Amino acid sequence: MEKLLIVDDDLGIQKQLKWSLSQYAVLLAGDREQAVSNLRMHEPKVVLLDLGLPPDAANATEGLKALEQILALSPFTKIIVITGNDEHQVALDAIAKGAYDFYQKPLDGDVINVIVERAFSLAKIESENREIRELGGVDSGIIGNSVVMDKLRNMVKRIAPTEISALLLGESGTGKEVVANAIHQQSNRSKKPFIAINCASIPETLLESELFGFEKGAFTGAHKMTKGKIEMAESGTLFLDEIGDMPINLQAKLLRFLQERVIERIGGRQELPVDVRVICATNQNLQQMVEEKSFREDLFYRISEMVIPIAPLKDRDFDVLILAQYFLLQYGKDYNVKVKGFSDNAVAALKSHPWPGNIRELQNKIKSAVIMAATAQITCDDLGFVEDSDNVSLAEFNLRSVREKAESKAVEQAFALAEGNMSKTAELLGITRPTLYGLVDKYGLQLKTLEGD
Repeated sequence: MEKLLIVDDDLGIQKQLKWSLSQYAVLLAGDREQAVSNLRMHEPKVVLLDLGLPPDAANATEGLKALEQILALSPFTKIIVITGNDEHQVALDAIAKGAYDFYQKPLDGDVINVIVERAFSLAKIESENREIRELGGVDSGIIGNSVVMDKLRNMVKRIAPTEISALLLGESGTGKEVVANAIHQQSNRSKKPFIAINCASIPETLLESELFGFEKGAFTGAHKMTKGKIEMAESGTLFLDEIGDMPINLQAKLLRFLQERVIERIGGRQELPVDVRVICATNQNLQQMVEEKSFREDLFYRISEMVIPIAPLKDRDFDVLILAQYFLLQYGKDYNVKVKGFSDNAVAALKSHPWPGNIRELQNKIKSAVIMAATAQITCDDLGFVEDSDNVSLAEFNLRSVREKAESKAVEQAFALAEGNMSKTAELLGITRPTLYGLVDKYGLQLKTLEGD
């Protein structure tokens, strides 16, 4: 349940509000000191604050002080001030000092419910937006706060407005297409198509028609004229991934397009001008391939006006944790799973793993972990890692942590023995159903109950 703090020295008002807002975990305070204490301990997202607080209940002085102190300690808290009918200016002063909204007495349960529900909704949206913004580079798609990623974003920002050809070099799974798309999105061509093609995934016999298109009747099965990827990217950006796998005979045709900016469809005789920016990428050593005569030297220099190296995940400091949190938020929403973070052993595993598959491997790990997670925190087991006892954090010896793990495990085991029946689960544990539901909510356990339970 969402926590709601009600600050009012009138016990009758407290009781009325608590009854009207019974769907929330209501916390009560009669003065500024109690309000601040509750705020520190429970961190409620929304506060209902009567400005007339002791020792000066006849005026709003103490209430406004409480407002300022609450916002100083927790600036994102949504505070709804409660005022009398003749205190309109006081309410406006409270709004000016940072209050979210105000409500004038007498109390109406339906109206106050709508205002509080709206405040909680806004607090949730803002919290999610802050989490996303805190992940460095989300706006550009290049996520991370390491030095190498800062340098990469700076290079992208500088070359994006130009027409310079870029060659992205990096291991498989490092996010070369993400970088290419970032260049496109920050360029003057951002409103036009971004067309990507993987040269390694298309058979040699089909790659030419995929790139350049074909005329009707050019070969068996060519029933109509079809544009290639180059034409489809007109005025936009063409991304040629794994350019090192392009057949040597097709490299010559690509070079002519890059030099002359014209193409001929297969089976055609007409030269077609095309305005396209080309970005290439590979995980191979093209210079070595040039020496081995498996890649054209003139094409290499044509596509590598600017070479952009992309570091493997293992060389990005703590970016693995930032990316992991980003994917956790993403897949938590996609699969409607209430996961909030990573346990200490999961964090240690994420930092120590070498990530040979780079970001693609991390993405798959987090996706499966979100689906498999039984609690609100992703564990080392959820990620598919074997926990190293030498790397167990001292936090694992915290009594509260041990108790929480034992309680959540006991609930899961009893639930399994009860075959998904919550009443039987509570009976096995020797607790009431409300207490059981409280534990499920507290630990974010993903339990699927039997219908009609």
